[in-house]
Amino acid sequence: MALPSEVLTPARWQADARGIPYHPQYGDIYHGVAGALPQAQHVFLQGNHLPGRWRGRKRFTIGETGFGLGHNFLASWQAWHNDPERCERLHYLAFEAHPFHIEDLRRAWRGLPAGMHDQVQALAAAWPPLLPGIHQLEFAQGRVTLTLLFGSIRVMARQAQASVDAFFLDGFAPRTNPEMWRPELFAQLRRLAAEEATVATWCAAGQVRRDLQDAGFLVSRQAGFAGKREMTVARLRPGLGRSADPTGPQSIAVVGAGLAGSAIAHALARQGHDVRVWDAGARRAIRDPGPPSGAALIPALSPDDDTRSRLSRNGLAHAHRHWMHLAPPARPLACGALVCAGSPAQARRQQAALARLQFPASWVRWLTPPAASLQAGIALPLGGLWFPQALRVDPPALIHALLQQHAIEYHEAWIARLAMASAGGWSLLGRAGQVLDQADQVVLANAIDAPRMLAGSTTMASWPVLQNLKPLAGQISLYPAGASNLPNCIVAGQGYVLPPLGGWAVAGSTYRPHAARAQADQAGHDDIRGQLAQWLAPGALPWLSHPAPQAWAGWRAATRDHLPVIGATPGLPGLWLACGYGSRALSWAALAGNWMAARLEGAPEPIERELLQRVRVR
Repeated sequence: MALPSEVLTPARWQADARGIPYHPQYGDIYHGVAGALPQAQHVFLQGNHLPGRWRGRKRFTIGETGFGLGHNFLASWQAWHNDPERCERLHYLAFEAHPFHIEDLRRAWRGLPAGMHDQVQALAAAWPPLLPGIHQLEFAQGRVTLTLLFGSIRVMARQAQASVDAFFLDGFAPRTNPEMWRPELFAQLRRLAAEEATVATWCAAGQVRRDLQDAGFLVSRQAGFAGKREMTVARLRPGLGRSADPTGPQSIAVVGAGLAGSAIAHALARQGHDVRVWDAGARRAIRDPGPPSGAALIPALSPDDDTRSRLSRNGLAHAHRHWMHLAPPARPLACGALVCAGSPAQARRQQAALARLQFPASWVRWLTPPAASLQAGIALPLGGLWFPQALRVDPPALIHALLQQHAIEYHEAWIARLAMASAGGWSLLGRAGQVLDQADQVVLANAIDAPRMLAGSTTMASWPVLQNLKPLAGQISLYPAGASNLPNCIVAGQGYVLPPLGGWAVAGSTYRPHAARAQADQAGHDDIRGQLAQWLAPGALPWLSHPAPQAWAGWRAATRDHLPVIGATPGLPGLWLACGYGSRALSWAALAGNWMAARLEGAPEPIERELLQRVRVR
């Protein structure tokens, strides 16, 4: 079933006569008159025997059915922070159909204790744009993770993937919001539950207790909070649930030192795994990133919010989270991007898509021709979509920086094939059949070469997407930054132009599906200029009419549907693929690495299950 496109309806701050925030659609309050924090402490923390249950654990995961104003998360984070015997990592998974704007959340947090100031400020600074899907935030140097699932819980509960130790059931009352208490939801919670998972809720309705019991939980009642006679607690029946803790750090070999491999190595090493990167060109990637290059990370946008759109905006968020702390020149330039209309009809389609999706203007908005020209600093006759968070990236510098961090080992050698090791894991073999490395897990991030290596380990007949992985040659043109009329931001349509970075502006790019080799030539320069002429005003960039003094050419590996191939390889335990990134390697790179790290840890995953099905090894 296709993942439906949802339009978020944000909550708006309203308070009743007592000053308690409430939601008029549901006619219910967000917390009782005794206060949100005391309720969180009594009902949710004590009801789930916290903090005691997380002590001595590597990881502990809380799942909440209604994030609301965030008080339960802040109370949990504060309890974890104050506990000297806390678990190594605290994960918090929360669903919310009607998220608040940050201005309203700040208003709700004004009365919180001074001791929570740091947590409040960190959450406010990281609060995501109100877009449907999964948003993952990190705090406390990555030891606290908040995974927000924005959208109706009926849809998003099926999309979540986690191993939850304690559930906070905190939706509005069953009589006003029955969707939050349906048996179908409790079945999804059981799917997500770890062994010995617990449940706590202020709700004491008999039907809720019976439905929890039918879902596989042992249900009982405890004294309620603030005059409420009873509340409900539960524990998963013995023999049910996911295994508790991860096995710990593993040895992982990543084959490929490009964008895919470097981002995955960086994400896995950050989680404490022993990571080694193998690539025949590793020395170049690590020691000498070479001359500046250029690429753009622009989210896709489709009227139906398709797979590529959802994944690419998630990928942009992960790139912001993990790459913006890097030192220049590796740190991306947050210059924004204008995706320009190529015709009046396309301009109308862009505006219609925005009207249908109703995304926040802070994330994407339509700019008229005068506004677009002012934003870009060059004449744009038809306007376009403005993405203020889009990034301009120097890929060689980024790869160099990612592979230099977290004690990643790198080896310059060509891996000829793989073999299952007799003691488990995998052996990496060289040209002469010699064992170059052994690892618990292997990630093939070597683009078009991945199918060849897989063919030596299994039959490829059942995976048509890999059989049809095609090499595409491509070229970009580089111009000195001293030229006139340089754009202030990324401008894209058919082709693109990047603002200067490292002394060079970039124009791109070409696609040559049947080329014998990747090379930069005059035909490529002419092709790029022809693409840009379809939507740029004549003479908008006069330097484009001059010969490009430098160029770069290389290969992409692309699938027929232009989606990546990311996931575990069926029937081959410990073997993963991350390839087929095509021309959107920057969109998938950080997201794929963080997903793989979460899957190995058993942590909440940053990609919807339905989307993972569409990029799996298939």
